[in-house]
Amino acid sequence: MDDYVEMRANMRFVIVTGMSGAGKSSVLKMLEDLGYFCVDNLPVHFIPKMTKLMVDEQETVDKMGLGIDVRNLQGLSDLDNILDKMKQEGYPYEVLFLEADDSVLVKRYKETRRNHPLALQGRVDKAIAAERVELAHIKKRADYILDTSHMLVRELKHEVDRIFLGEEDENFFVTLLSFGFKYGIPEDSDLVFDVRFLPNPYYIPTLKPLTGNDPAVYDYVMAAPQAKEFQRQLFEMVKFLIPNYIAEGKNQIVISIGCTGGKHRSVSMVRALESQMKSLPYTVKMEHRDIERDAK
Repeated sequence: MDDYVEMRANMRFVIVTGMSGAGKSSVLKMLEDLGYFCVDNLPVHFIPKMTKLMVDEQETVDKMGLGIDVRNLQGLSDLDNILDKMKQEGYPYEVLFLEADDSVLVKRYKETRRNHPLALQGRVDKAIAAERVELAHIKKRADYILDTSHMLVRELKHEVDRIFLGEEDENFFVTLLSFGFKYGIPEDSDLVFDVRFLPNPYYIPTLKPLTGNDPAVYDYVMAAPQAKEFQRQLFEMVKFLIPNYIAEGKNQIVISIGCTGGKHRSVSMVRALESQMKSLPYTVKMEHRDIERDAK
C-alpha cells in the first residue's frame, strides 16, 4: 500500500486548460516533446479512471498531460468536485491555465477561420465572453497562468520548459508598443506614456512623410533635450518596475508610448528605449501599431 502511495506522489499529472485559441494544442505538443503522454478533450468524468490507470501503468507512463476546454461544457460544472476528490485520495495534479486578451483571440479565430466552440452561428466576441464565465472557477484553481497574448511560439515553449523541466532561469517579456492617441490607447497596455510634449516632425515638410524608423526623423526627435531626459527617466523607471512585476508573478508587460498619430515621436522613442533595454536580461520586442495609418 505504501508503494502505491509513493507511486501516486511520484507521477506528474498536468491539466492544460484555458481560453479557446490561447494555445492549448501547442502546449500539449510541447509536453509531448518533454515525454508526457497527452490526451486532449477527455470527458471530465473519465479523469479519475484515467488517473488511476496512469498510476497502475507508472512503469511505462509517469507523466501525463490532459487538455480540457469549453467543449467539455456539461462536465465542467463537476470538475471542482472531481479534483477535490482526487486531492483527498492523494492523486497529485497541476493546472495550467492559458489566457489571452479578447482582441487577440478574435484575431486568431479570424485568421484561422475556425469557429469558436460556443459561437455556433453567433459572434465570436460574445462566445469569448461566455467562455470566460464558464472557465472562471477553473482559473481560480490554476497553479500556473500564462498570458499568451503577445508570446511567440518559442517564448511559450520557454515558459513551458521553465515550469515543467524545473528550469530556474526566469525570462520576462517586454513589448514596447508605439501608437497614436487619435486611434485610441491599446487595450492590452500595462504602462502608457505620452510623448506629445516633444518637438513634432509633422510640421517639418521634409520630415512629415517619413516615420520614426527613418534616421532623419529619429535624429530630429531624439536631439531634443527633453527627449533625452525622458528616455533616461523612463529607462530607470522600467528597470525599477520589472523586478517588482516579476515578484508579483507577471511574466510580461506591454509598455505603450503614444504621440498624436503614432508615426513620428512615439516610434522614435520606442526605438531609443528598445536599444537601451538590450542591456537588461529580458526579452524585448518592438511593435508600431499605427505607423502606416496615414498611408492607408
